[in-house]
Amino acid sequence: MADVVKIATREAYGKALCELAETRNDFIVLDADLAGATKTGVFKKAHPEMFYNCGIAEGNMMSIAAGFAATGKMVFASSFAMFAAGRAFEQVRNSIGYPHLNVKIGASHAGISVGEDGATHQCCEDIALMRTIPGMTILNPADAVEARQAVLAAAEIEGPVYMRFGRLAVPVVFDETYKFEIGKGVELKAGTDVTIIATGLMVKEAMEAYDLLAAEGISARIINMATIKPIDREIIEKAARETGAIVTAEEHSVIGGLGSAVAEVVTETCPVPVVKVGVYDQFGMSGPANDLLDIFGLRAKDIAAKAKEAIAAKK
Repeated sequence: MADVVKIATREAYGKALCELAETRNDFIVLDADLAGATKTGVFKKAHPEMFYNCGIAEGNMMSIAAGFAATGKMVFASSFAMFAAGRAFEQVRNSIGYPHLNVKIGASHAGISVGEDGATHQCCEDIALMRTIPGMTILNPADAVEARQAVLAAAEIEGPVYMRFGRLAVPVVFDETYKFEIGKGVELKAGTDVTIIATGLMVKEAMEAYDLLAAEGISARIINMATIKPIDREIIEKAARETGAIVTAEEHSVIGGLGSAVAEVVTETCPVPVVKVGVYDQFGMSGPANDLLDIFGLRAKDIAAKAKEAIAAKK
């Protein structure tokens, strides 16, 4: 059996920026002294005239991004999710979101899988924060293939975009025939008993949960939701009607993230049980990334267990 290819989505971010520069020069890339970690360093090396290091001053970087965008430039502003969404929230909200400027935020090192850096850097609140900003598009790709396409797609729309990338190398789920589209969920597996809606690295876990459930005679529908906002209401409503139960899976707090977005749709249009897999109202901890995914219940077996709960709840 061939080895599973693993690539961090942040790697795809840096490469996609270089690819983008092959066809257009109407944008710049900013970083807050983390170019090696966010992978914008590869862009800096290839296009130094289009790159600015703003230093360890994330709020100031977002203000600079707003200034450039106000002159007509598209800007990619990059830092860790904890700093891009957390430390710089006020500038993102007031200077970028309020005037609806064309700034794309590349937020790497999101979620528990940051690992040994610990709770201060494991941002599990960023999606919730960014969802509250009117007009903000939120993208959370599952693998490097989808991450590359997400960056290129973000460049094609006007307005602010928050792109969430991970530190951990994760399995490649999709091949090059896969087509990403902002605002669209993708059904990966058909099923009739329960729907599992996953985002980010949890998509791979959801696919494995599908096999675990199938072994017990349970038919699960798997949906990849790479766009958290605007959420694909149509695919959610259809799943709710046809399977009668939903599980959401995310490497983020269960408060305000994918699970909340899905539940908001379901309660408004087609009430069915919605059970969430994610981080439950607690901070992270330092440790190897894969161990932390086990500790926080972010594995296929945890998704499968919640799927059974959701099925039981609809009876």
